[in-house]
Amino acid sequence: MSYAIKMIKVECDGAVHEFSAKMRVGEVIKQIHGKKSGAIAALVNGEEKDLSHLLSNNCEIEIIKDNSKEGLYIMRHSCAHLLAQAVTELFPDAKPTIGPPIENGFYYDFYMDPINEEDLRKIEKLMKKIVKQNLPIEREEHNNKTLREMFSNNPFKMEIMDDKIGQEVGSSSYRQGKFVDLCRGPHVESTAKLRWFKLTNTSQAFWRADSSRETLVRIYGMCYSSKEELQARETLLREAAKRDHRKLGKELQLFHIDEMVGQGLILWTPRGAVIRNELQQFISEHLNRQGYQQIYTPHIGKLDLYRTSGHFPYYQDSQYPPIVKRDTLRRLSDEECSCGDLSNLMSEGEIDGYMLKPMNCPHHIRIYASQPRSYRNLPLRLAEFGTVYRWEQSGEISGMTRVRGFTQDDAHLFVTEDQIEQELLGCIELVKVIFGTLEMKDYRVRIGLRDSDSDKYVGNPEQWDKAEAACRNATASLGVEFSEEPGEAAFYGPKIDFVVKDVLGREWQLGTVQVDYNLPERFNLTYTGSDGEKHRPVMIHRAPFGSMERFCGVLIEHFNGMFPTWLSPTQVHILTISEKQIEYANLVAKSLSEAGIRIEMDTGDDTIGKKLRTHRSMRPAYLVILGDDEQKERTISFLGPDREQVNGIPIDDFVSKVKSEIKSKN
Repeated sequence: MSYAIKMIKVECDGAVHEFSAKMRVGEVIKQIHGKKSGAIAALVNGEEKDLSHLLSNNCEIEIIKDNSKEGLYIMRHSCAHLLAQAVTELFPDAKPTIGPPIENGFYYDFYMDPINEEDLRKIEKLMKKIVKQNLPIEREEHNNKTLREMFSNNPFKMEIMDDKIGQEVGSSSYRQGKFVDLCRGPHVESTAKLRWFKLTNTSQAFWRADSSRETLVRIYGMCYSSKEELQARETLLREAAKRDHRKLGKELQLFHIDEMVGQGLILWTPRGAVIRNELQQFISEHLNRQGYQQIYTPHIGKLDLYRTSGHFPYYQDSQYPPIVKRDTLRRLSDEECSCGDLSNLMSEGEIDGYMLKPMNCPHHIRIYASQPRSYRNLPLRLAEFGTVYRWEQSGEISGMTRVRGFTQDDAHLFVTEDQIEQELLGCIELVKVIFGTLEMKDYRVRIGLRDSDSDKYVGNPEQWDKAEAACRNATASLGVEFSEEPGEAAFYGPKIDFVVKDVLGREWQLGTVQVDYNLPERFNLTYTGSDGEKHRPVMIHRAPFGSMERFCGVLIEHFNGMFPTWLSPTQVHILTISEKQIEYANLVAKSLSEAGIRIEMDTGDDTIGKKLRTHRSMRPAYLVILGDDEQKERTISFLGPDREQVNGIPIDDFVSKVKSEIKSKN
């Protein structure tokens, strides 16, 4: 008796092919495209599958190549498993938790004792050995019972299963050699596909990002599809290390972080304060031009303010604990009130207190509400360089880019619905001016829209449609790349985020503009319309710099500490060749200072070579050199931003040149 072989039709790259059923995806791709297709996985009817996946029905296949965005994601996920295999072989007591791919690489968190640089290199060496073994990476399907037996000695995996899988259904795992990990995949075919990787560093993390839970060791790595891509990334990282704002900030004396003051709290030194002040003055000129009114608000506010806004207690994990009156605390202590009871009483509004402000918007709202408003008063544009405070986890704090206290170039616009688009255009124009002036020409825009299937958004659909259309139209006016991202809107309205690419190709989310229907509703804000009736204004939140600390950290790295003349902490350093030029140096210094140019002078006994080395390291815009010839001719010689030497320039011409650069912000 003979049986007919079942045939299936497979569509790939627009052509239809016939194959026998139960063929693996990888074999089908090989027959169509040959051995060098670059495939590491495939989309089968739009769903990502391993190359080992068996085909049983007619389908459409799309190759996922190793150098594609999707392919690199799969490779990095697979490399995280490779890392976990090596760690568990070297440290048998280590408990793997989660290991996701991230941009440019991957990480894996382990419950284990801390490791050092030597341990990291041992792990990397073993990973390379496993790669050479060419171990097949095999998908396994398990029922709930089997799955839980496999990971019974790992409480972290058991918790994941409880949360994500449940008690009644099974899931998949992936095996390579003796190592097996809970995972839905897909993954590469074998460890040999993971040649181009490197472990980079370790850090501390908390299970589920909760500081009250177990402390974990996080190991980072990077992975690429070719040796050239990996080397290019390593070169980039070396350059980034040279530009690290924490390193440059210390060398250039721009800011200080002091353990006695506290982690994540920036001390702006005199030189750093110059940069901050120049940025504030720069944007203030444009705020005045656009009709903003600048205000000041306190650093704390009553809990009731934040209960009304919704920030307390819903975001209390990211806020500093409330400040409660001493008498109240003594009374509660005498009543043996626990910390949990106190938290509940504050959340329920039975105990009042104050809070370090996590946001400026509730304060600005109360200024709006302090007097009756008419449509004739709108738009009302209120701006503040306001400092806010967030309780960031210790492991997440990083220099100036992730801090606990930061100043926002914050503004809130109170507008009618008909004014939304025009005011968004004004906000975007301000962002364009900032980015253009600071030579941040490579950026893109994200428009965060609501997810129509979600019920988390406040406001009616008609309002949302109007606000989203306004965001689209305003963004289109920029003439730059933008993307629409459904589900990324804030619950209270759509938003526009600006993502800047620096000279190293790294992306930073900086400025943001957000439309808000929620807070005017919560605070019952009104204005009197032309019809004499009460109407609800719409709020626009706008912060082009975002955090001044974060923005300055990015700027330090973007310019490599060599700021444009107008922004440079000291713009001209005056160096004498010998003591004979001191009197003349004082005359030059007077001319520059009277012109408002920031100077530093070195008339010491060091050689001019040593002086140049010392002052180059501080990266002023200009290094002025004064010797006998300059003194005799009443001229100067200088090294400009390009560090090319120019000789014999009259003092007045040099002063005019520097003043012109400062005025034009070049």
